[in-house]
Amino acid sequence: MTALPVLDVAEFTSDDWYPALDRACAEWGCFQIVGHGIDAALINATRDQMRQFFALPRDAKLAIERTGDNAWGYFDRELTKNVRDWKEIFDFGPVAEDGPMAGSVPQWPPGLPEFRAVMEAFYGAAERVAAGILAGISSNLGMAPDHLADSFGASHTSFLRLNYYPLCPQAGDHLGISQHTDSGALTVLLADGQPGLQFSHRGEWHTVVPNPRALTINIGDIVQVWSNDRYTAPLHRVLASAAAERFSAPFFYNPDYRVDYAPLPGVVSKESPARYRAINWGEFRAGRAAGDYADVGEEIQIEHFRC
Repeated sequence: MTALPVLDVAEFTSDDWYPALDRACAEWGCFQIVGHGIDAALINATRDQMRQFFALPRDAKLAIERTGDNAWGYFDRELTKNVRDWKEIFDFGPVAEDGPMAGSVPQWPPGLPEFRAVMEAFYGAAERVAAGILAGISSNLGMAPDHLADSFGASHTSFLRLNYYPLCPQAGDHLGISQHTDSGALTVLLADGQPGLQFSHRGEWHTVVPNPRALTINIGDIVQVWSNDRYTAPLHRVLASAAAERFSAPFFYNPDYRVDYAPLPGVVSKESPARYRAINWGEFRAGRAAGDYADVGEEIQIEHFRC
């Protein structure tokens, strides 16, 4: 197993960790953070409520199933790169009144009175962490720390996902999640103590050492574009296991659907011109989401927007 770079972000009270952030993004595209400021009681409650939810009868979970018309809810048949994942999920995010996710409203399971409050609290905490990391990335890319904040306004499309990877008798024939990069800006992951998450680095797969004190962070396609390939969104996957079930809660930090993103001025010059055309996030997100439900052929990729 491999230990990722570990950054102490000191609850985002200084920028002393920015150089280490730059190195981790450039070398790995993923890292772990401590000193993030999320209360241990909230982390424990999130893990507990996650386990209680997935222990519900299947009929109870299907009563709040995610659909093509409502992106928030339970689902157990998701595809990644057109391959069925060995997992169950629960997604929730803001009420979407317009844009490609219009009509999406959070659905909450009956019989778990603390579930909604805990998940909303963790969502808010993870959002603050993601914003702090993005400020460091913006600074490292030659911009003001708050330069990218306006991209994550009232109509942002961030969401929290709960993952459950059940035991898989034929683990060698399946993956919990097939290899992929994340399409958004940043992913903030709360995991349990079970190994299974792997990142590809220099052509080899590395299993991440679980760190109960840390959150695992990886950059997504948007940051790769903003950085003009200074940073690369890491390819990652989750192994299936016949020995132990696994739980995780990734928070996907995604911008307003109206945002067009392109290489930032701080990384573009005559000697280093932009490598990507502008990409509309709402259209890109809608194209990726369509592949969650059915085999749509080749998924939309940032590579399709190279200059």
